Amino acid sequence: MKQDLQALKDLALSIRRDVLDMTYRAGANGGHLGGGFSAADILAVLYGSVMHLTPATVDAPDRDRFFLSKGHIALAHYAVLAETGFIPRSDLELFEVSGSAYPTHAVMAPEKGIEISSGSLGYGLSIGVGAALSAHMHGRDNRVYVLLGDGECNEGSVWEAAMSAAKFKLDHLVAIVDVNGQSLDGYTDDTMPLHDFVGAFQAFGWQTLAVDGHDIHALLNAFATAGTQNAPTAIIAHTVKCKGLPSLENQTGWHHARLSEEQYQALRSELEGQR
Repeated sequence: MKQDLQALKDLALSIRRDVLDMTYRAGANGGHLGGGFSAADILAVLYGSVMHLTPATVDAPDRDRFFLSKGHIALAHYAVLAETGFIPRSDLELFEVSGSAYPTHAVMAPEKGIEISSGSLGYGLSIGVGAALSAHMHGRDNRVYVLLGDGECNEGSVWEAAMSAAKFKLDHLVAIVDVNGQSLDGYTDDTMPLHDFVGAFQAFGWQTLAVDGHDIHALLNAFATAGTQNAPTAIIAHTVKCKGLPSLENQTGWHHARLSEEQYQALRSELEGQR
């Protein structure tokens, strides 16, 4: 794994910059700013260091797989795909353009590195279980990574998949939960809290690691430790909604945003001040 921490921090900043720009350009359609910012460091580490996946290997049978279960932050996925060469950077200008290949929720396009279509939340881990089982049946040791949201884990299908993964000892399956403490309806502690993610996944038989989801070094260590206990791994990544924009961090109302020119310019200056 590449261990250039500054390069990964720079990649995360570029993802956040792209997410902000895309949200603004989308106009009245807006974009899922808060979750895109909270997951930026996770995506940077996965694509910049951890995954054995490149634009040249998107169709290789033994490639690592990435499934975005919290599909509403597809704009952050588009951003990291552009930053790492899977799609042209100019494609980011097509986000939310009518008829384009880059809507709010992604449409499956394996040649671009988009493994699944998304929409309703809660099913990405089930797909990951299927992919990991397939790899096992074919004698492949590639990893399968699934990024979920904490609000999404209210869905029962997440825990049905968790049971299956543990039963089949899918030690090359890694679920990352972006625990930013919010969903569309506000703070998860107020809507439908799941108080102990570590205990929950452990109870389902998973190797479970808790990290600061904005600490690049901690994320690298967690991914390096994954799969060492003959069980699937859950990385509980504690994050902050809108991380990188101090005026918005952990504030409700920014799950999805529409930005005026004035707001955009102010936030762009604020983001660049985080360099």
